Amino acid sequence: MSSSTGRHAWFASADRLVIAPLVLLFSGFFTADFVLSGVYTWPRSSRAVVLSITLVVLAYEFVYQEQRLRFQNPSDDRPLKAVLFSCLLPYAVGVLALVGLAKLAG
Repeated sequence: MSSSTGRHAWFASADRLVIAPLVLLFSGFFTADFVLSGVYTWPRSSRAVVLSITLVVLAYEFVYQEQRLRFQNPSDDRPLKAVLFSCLLPYAVGVLALVGLAKLAG
């Protein structure tokens, strides 16, 4: 295995296990803040839309596609499980964290 391939595999794992979950955790928090705040100005709305598009690209390109390249069996559902555990669950935890904080404050 060449050092380039080793670095690529290391970055793919780091992206799926560290970077994507942290980004999605904070994004879920801030998206829920936008929705629950009730302040829907053009700048805040455009930021929420851009953030949502960025999250979809992150989940598809850096998690799903990477796992699909590693596990090329079409019947294997590992790429979808990677998106679930690395993207959807951290996003939901971020949303629930803001909802929990809102209930504590109000």
